[in-house]
Amino acid sequence: LFPDRSRVLNRMKTAILASIVASAAAFAPTKQAISSSSLKAFENDFGAQPPLGFFDPLGLVADGDEEKFDRLRYVELKHGRISMLAVVGYLVQEAGIRLPGNIDYSGLAFADIPNGFAALNTISNVGIAQLVAFIGFLELAVMKDITGGEFVGDFRNDAFDLGWDIFDEETKLFKRAIELNQGRAAMMGILALMVHEQLGVPLLP
Repeated sequence: LFPDRSRVLNRMKTAILASIVASAAAFAPTKQAISSSSLKAFENDFGAQPPLGFFDPLGLVADGDEEKFDRLRYVELKHGRISMLAVVGYLVQEAGIRLPGNIDYSGLAFADIPNGFAALNTISNVGIAQLVAFIGFLELAVMKDITGGEFVGDFRNDAFDLGWDIFDEETKLFKRAIELNQGRAAMMGILALMVHEQLGVPLLP
């Protein structure tokens, strides 16, 4: 009928320790506030779009470091591009569309490979190693700015243009904003697709 004495004492000690820590934190010196002027360049960046505007809840660029900001934007763009390809590839395969022929010499056909995580259990270890090696090659030699692009995330490397240089500055900024938004949506989209698959929820009607 009565709680264990040692358990009660442990809870009391924990509560007292927590109160001491909280009290000490109240008197701890605070970091000098970062001037809002150091963030003006980021707040006016094309990626700060309605309705959130400049959104940095973790304070990753609160110090106003432009080099860090450019690095994070570079990573965001790259992940967004990969995610856009991933979403399209996932949905295409879920719809039953496959390449013709076999994937290896053992006779395993592309049509016999399931979609999603199950494919990892079907493709041989050698095949998976080849995929990893190919992705590594793209990461190290292709999906990077080698020659010094016009903007962060410009991977053209003077190899192709695709008509980009015919646009005025306003149009270029508009198209970059579209890509950034689509990439953000795709990152959430591929995550949702993977979660739905693990939950066993059908992806397509």
